[in-house]
Amino acid sequence: MMNAFWGIIIFASLLFGLIAGQKGELITALITGANDAVILVFNLAGAYMVWMGLMEVANDMGVVKKLSNAVQPLLKKLFPKSKSAVAPITLNLAANFFGLGSAATPFGIKAMQELQKYNPHPAIATTEMCMFIALNASALELLPTTVLSMRAAAASNNVYIVVVPTFIASIAAFATAVLCCKFFESLEKRKGNC
Repeated sequence: MMNAFWGIIIFASLLFGLIAGQKGELITALITGANDAVILVFNLAGAYMVWMGLMEVANDMGVVKKLSNAVQPLLKKLFPKSKSAVAPITLNLAANFFGLGSAATPFGIKAMQELQKYNPHPAIATTEMCMFIALNASALELLPTTVLSMRAAAASNNVYIVVVPTFIASIAAFATAVLCCKFFESLEKRKGNC
């Protein structure tokens, strides 16, 4: 779907550029855009590798494991029916917390597999599955590594100015996700669907 969307936009841009008689500017824009994209990708790759390396060091030092142990009591309350899913959920959220989205994915898949084991209706997501998706999507995040990498690649004067606002916004999103899930879960319980 997105490929078709982008294809239509690119085709329309080329068509309108040709109709407007801007052939030279159109070719210059295409070449400049492609060149800028390649430069941005290499700048992002370097910055992202640095952050991934730092996060790997933090993981090897046991920081992620300590954080996981600290939040497990809260997660056991949020996921009372699926005790075996708490460990992969914790690791998924910890990886997201440190900006390691790609490292969080295998833990997220494992968490959903564990949550599915306790699902009486396999074709329908349980309230705990919905809670996990909401928590994962809200992504409580201390270090927004992708944003920091992009700001560094764009030669920002203050790359790290976004860390505190991002953390505050992610706390608000995380709390909102929990409250919304609990609200809808209570509505389902009143209807007798849970």
